[in-house]
Amino acid sequence: MSTRTLLLLGVCLPCVKRNTSKIRIRRMELDTNLNMYFKKDEFLFAHDPEKMCKTGDVVLIRELAQRLTRLTTHKVEKVVYSLGDITDPITGKKVVLGKYRDDIEEANCLFGKSTKGFDYSKSLPRGRLVDTKDFTHGETYIKYHEDGTEQPFAI
Repeated sequence: MSTRTLLLLGVCLPCVKRNTSKIRIRRMELDTNLNMYFKKDEFLFAHDPEKMCKTGDVVLIRELAQRLTRLTTHKVEKVVYSLGDITDPITGKKVVLGKYRDDIEEANCLFGKSTKGFDYSKSLPRGRLVDTKDFTHGETYIKYHEDGTEQPFAI
């Protein structure tokens, strides 16, 4: 009972296919017996030759007029939110755990900044930890066996 839509919003997942990103679309499905909605995940493959999206990014995908392959039915339109950088769509302000960053900075000025607090103004953008702690850029592959070696790009 799925409806066709041209634009969808989803989260990018690791994918083994070349020039393709795996996107998780989350929909709410009504259970008529309980009269409640439950989450239902749908996985789509979107054409992404420029490698715009990384794992964890929220992306907007558009349905293609004609399928590229049997599974590739959509293309990546744009990256709406990169991982870890959430923006309120109405105000355009950056958000941390349900609070605006501006409000957090204002509270820090009024009550004094904590020594353990994180400073978002001094933090570097995503991509600075590539090959040290961030392995989302690498080509992924399927792990068929456990041989005891480090395999950071295996699924």
